Amino acid sequence: MAAIYGCPGAAKLKGTPTITEKICPECGREIEIFSIDTHVVCDCGFIAYNDEQSCIKWCKYARECVGEEVYTKFMEADAGART
Repeated sequence: MAAIYGCPGAAKLKGTPTITEKICPECGREIEIFSIDTHVVCDCGFIAYNDEQSCIKWCKYARECVGEEVYTKFMEADAGART
């Protein structure tokens, strides 16, 4: 259980959402992505993924760490983005 409370990514996925700005590598436009979003689509069509949420894909404590609702939302969105 200690790993869950010490996870550096958990605080960013819970609570008040934050905004991160990225530059689209395809067109150079600024892209805003919220901490609760799995990805955002640039106006040019490029899909930018949320680097903060990538730990959900591989961490064995992810479901417990972020909660069932966030975990399910992320996994469904991730699966949808690949199709």
